[in-house]
Amino acid sequence: MEDAEIRAHYDRGKERDRLTTARGMLEFARTTEIILRLLPPAPALVADIGGGPGRYALWLAGLGYRVEHRDLMPLHVRQLAEDADGVAGLRTAVGDARDLDLADASADAVLLLGPLYHLRRRSDRVRALSEARRVARPGGPVFAAAISRWAPRIDGILLERLDQTYPEMHEIVGGVERTGVLPPLGPGSFSGFCHRPRQLAAELRDAGLSLADLVSIEGPADLLGDLAELMEDPAGRSVVLETSRALERVPELLGLGPHLLASGVAPLA
Repeated sequence: MEDAEIRAHYDRGKERDRLTTARGMLEFARTTEIILRLLPPAPALVADIGGGPGRYALWLAGLGYRVEHRDLMPLHVRQLAEDADGVAGLRTAVGDARDLDLADASADAVLLLGPLYHLRRRSDRVRALSEARRVARPGGPVFAAAISRWAPRIDGILLERLDQTYPEMHEIVGGVERTGVLPPLGPGSFSGFCHRPRQLAAELRDAGLSLADLVSIEGPADLLGDLAELMEDPAGRSVVLETSRALERVPELLGLGPHLLASGVAPLA
């Protein structure tokens, strides 16, 4: 059922352009700058696991990295294959983050920027993180993104007013905040799991990774009503990004933005 819900959501084809919106631009800009803090220099090999239609894979390839992209959705693999036609050093295939076809210690770094969003069972999340740790070379970074526990209320109700389409949101959101499990609101709607920051850190450690950093990706900037205008204006964009950086590790604010990003390190031995 879980995989069927994931496929129903992504088969709509909307993920391809998600990072081109103002909020997506902020998420992408912040995610890439956080990754670059620990990413080894090109032409290192990066495994982009659950990489969707490949926006991050294409970014990495453009910087000179070799990329092994895997995603559960055949649609995403086809889309990336189309967009990456002629791009050197990038391979894509269908794959499950919980059971990868990549060899032990075969990647210099691993991105896990989507799978944890959808794995409701803790055992599956730790398994995906353990697979990322297995694939990473000793001492290599593993970047794991998660949805904040409070995103359904802050983003879904306060910002996007999804409750106007789905009045049951008001009944569901309390359960999400208790358990982390976000059920689908309708056919093809998003469903998955929402993390508390400490929970994400604990799952990385249980997968055998040491925690190097844990930050809020967007912080409160995601809530700005004029975010689109600010991201298009160089001075406004600078203010937005600098504020997100300044607040990214404040413990009381970690869950305010919609996404968390944990940076782990594979053991040396």
